[in-house]
Amino acid sequence: MPDAVVIGAGPNGLVAANVLADAGWSVEVLEEQPEPGGAVRHDRGVDPAFVNDLFSSFYPLAAASPVLAALHPEEHGLRWSHAPSVLAHPLTDGSCAVLDRNIDSTAASLDTFEPGDGAAWRRLHDVWQNLRPGLLEALFTPFPPVRATARLALRLRAAGGLRMARTLVLPVRRLGEEEFRGQGGRLLLAGNALHADLAPESAGSGGFGWLMTMLGQTYGFPVPVGGSGALTSALVRRLETLGGRVRCGQRVEHVVVRGGRAVGVRTAGGDAVPARRAVLADVSVPALYGGLLDPEHLPAQLLDDLRRFQWDFATFKVDWALDGPVPWQAEPASRAGTVHLSDGMDELTRFAAQIAMRQVPDRPFLIFGQMTTSDATRSPQGTESAWAYTHIPHEIRADAAEEGITGRWDTKDQELMADRMERQVERFAPGFRSLIRSRRILAPPTLEALDGNLAGGAINGGTTAMHQQLVFRPLPGTGRPETPVPGLYLASSGAHPGGGVHGAPGANAARAALRRNRPPGLARAQRLLAHRDRTGARR
Repeated sequence: MPDAVVIGAGPNGLVAANVLADAGWSVEVLEEQPEPGGAVRHDRGVDPAFVNDLFSSFYPLAAASPVLAALHPEEHGLRWSHAPSVLAHPLTDGSCAVLDRNIDSTAASLDTFEPGDGAAWRRLHDVWQNLRPGLLEALFTPFPPVRATARLALRLRAAGGLRMARTLVLPVRRLGEEEFRGQGGRLLLAGNALHADLAPESAGSGGFGWLMTMLGQTYGFPVPVGGSGALTSALVRRLETLGGRVRCGQRVEHVVVRGGRAVGVRTAGGDAVPARRAVLADVSVPALYGGLLDPEHLPAQLLDDLRRFQWDFATFKVDWALDGPVPWQAEPASRAGTVHLSDGMDELTRFAAQIAMRQVPDRPFLIFGQMTTSDATRSPQGTESAWAYTHIPHEIRADAAEEGITGRWDTKDQELMADRMERQVERFAPGFRSLIRSRRILAPPTLEALDGNLAGGAINGGTTAMHQQLVFRPLPGTGRPETPVPGLYLASSGAHPGGGVHGAPGANAARAALRRNRPPGLARAQRLLAHRDRTGARR
């Protein structure tokens, strides 16, 4: 009998398993799909000569994460690669905002839109440099991050206190207007806010856009050499060296509760897998509380709040094998790993408004990935392995382009949407479609079939909006990994701090399980030692 059973071999599940194994626990990970990785996997399904990431590709949060750094995945085969530039946002007039790891290059790019905007970018970066240690500590530790928040508050005071706090909760449109005179800086912030489901007018979208751009400025948007699954492979190898086990093709359908405590799981095949100490669930919040657990084990208030749980936007993705590099009209876009495609701030707002009205956008905002530009191993020399995704409503009432997309996502819907995305690329890269060797369409139902956590194509584990963050994530009053069932811990992106590949929800859940199972005498001794160290330091 293992000490812990982890449901799901996504990055959070694998991080949780590794943290437990480091503490000497025996761990068994059960994964529904035929291979581990969750949304961190790649294949050669578009063309045998091309590597395409199935879901996520760029990992600034992984590069910044102290959780992943502590696991040293590079010692187990992971290597990172960077594109020459981090991100580009071209416009149809040929201008282009560029985010580069060299701040001089970023600033120079923004000055081409309006002289002085480069200096404004440096000011935002100075604030980031001051807040970064405390902000990252608060982001990647369990909620509430008391000590990290105290240290962050001191740095916030030095950075302007309430004025800086106001800046971070601004809508990204307003933040851009206050900080920049030209479009370049505004677009870098707003495009990054829309990596999540935050419209340019959403409260807090400014802080999220600032965080993502500053992560890119400092850490870049790196990719694993050979494909995103290389990160998964490193975590699996590490776990196996510690005696942990990953079993694929094992769909868990029930968490077994006995005596008021989670004691194991039951698979769809009828196997009972007991857990001596804990069950950790790297699954979506509705799947855990609305499926894996019987309702009688949950408070009525939680079940009522579950009906108010909000997913982030649905996602539609296309992968391509291209016979040559993308012919961008704005040449700087050719050097960027990530390219944002929207012709200005108003087009971003229009896109988000159409989603809010449950319309399929007629000019979808695209996040476009140039993977061979980022990692030369992804396709033959002179070609490009590329993808783009866009957001769409979960419930579709109309097609803003009046082409008849219904939301059934049958073959006709999928082809219409993929063609629309390709036309959007053509606006910024005339001749793009002539380079397509083959393409693969991943509509929302396909994404969910490949990873059950991506319900309806939602990739963030729940909305990033302020009403479902911190103490409200995933539900009011449930900001920690502990669940109402003793011995059961939420270890997915549905938990604080949310989506992205950084491992924090998994690590937080594992540490909560370790704390709960720490012998009382040891816990008291550790508290005394910590107190002695603090008082000694003060002397």
